[in-house]
Amino acid sequence: MTNVKSGLKGIERLRKGKLSHFSWWRYKVVRICTYILLIDLAFVFLYPFLYMIITSVKTNQDLLDSTVQWIPRQIHLKNYSLAYNALNLAKTAVTSLIYTVVCTLGHLISCSFIAYGFARYRFPGKKILFGILLLMIIIPTPTLIAPMYIQFSNLNWLNTYLPVTVPTFFGFGLRGGLFIFIFRQFFHGLPRELEDVARVDGCTFIGTYFRIVLPVAKSVFLVNFVLSVVWHWNDYYEPGIYFGMNPPLSVALNAMSDLLNSPNMLENLMSQMGIIDTEAIINNAVFMAASFITILPLLIMYVFVQKHFMQGIERTGLIE
Repeated sequence: MTNVKSGLKGIERLRKGKLSHFSWWRYKVVRICTYILLIDLAFVFLYPFLYMIITSVKTNQDLLDSTVQWIPRQIHLKNYSLAYNALNLAKTAVTSLIYTVVCTLGHLISCSFIAYGFARYRFPGKKILFGILLLMIIIPTPTLIAPMYIQFSNLNWLNTYLPVTVPTFFGFGLRGGLFIFIFRQFFHGLPRELEDVARVDGCTFIGTYFRIVLPVAKSVFLVNFVLSVVWHWNDYYEPGIYFGMNPPLSVALNAMSDLLNSPNMLENLMSQMGIIDTEAIINNAVFMAASFITILPLLIMYVFVQKHFMQGIERTGLIE
């Protein structure tokens, strides 16, 4: 918007004779170069999506033909039905939905409450606990998976949702430390006068948190909501270990990728599915169709929350 206003001012100055002809052409060249750079950057980010969508509708002959790159000779939508069956979408999507919703709810409740305590209250060992919190962000999950697996096995929690959902209600789980850190940064920047007035009116800690703090923290809740949904929906590491025979969509997609690299396993799966048509084979096009099906809910969600999500990023202080 600022560039448009400056451009209009430049045109007005040129009309009034206050801007030289050379300066006007220099301004136009800078604008053209800026648009070329933005288009190039946009293409870099859009290229994977374009490649995925175009490849997902290619026939097997188009995949084998090196001359067919961007424009398929024929639109082959049957790849999506094959991807639907290969992913067992009716079952895996429900598992992903339950896993994502419960874990996101747990993180929003617990992480916001813990972060408010770190931001507003002094207590013994606060700095040590906050240092441990930062270690939760730094330490990768695979280094902790062995003791956690033994612990959940002793509790008879394997092949259930409990190993991945229960920790989220205690501020742990996938990226729990990061969510606490984001909430803490936001609460730390809130004016204390709001809470002081609430305490003068007789509001307790819990009442201040729910009546005063939460209503003004919608932006940071939206940011953590989007991040949590995306990360849990795409996570396949922990669900692949704990869920067993009831995998989510991300685990099914990862297994499908492994099948493409294992011809013998792929032939067995195709025979079990009764696939005998040469056009109805699980190939890279079907895998791209499965990938698009997997990320489609996230794309739809982002279309509706994009504006508020970017505003929330600015208000939470993540870009300072």
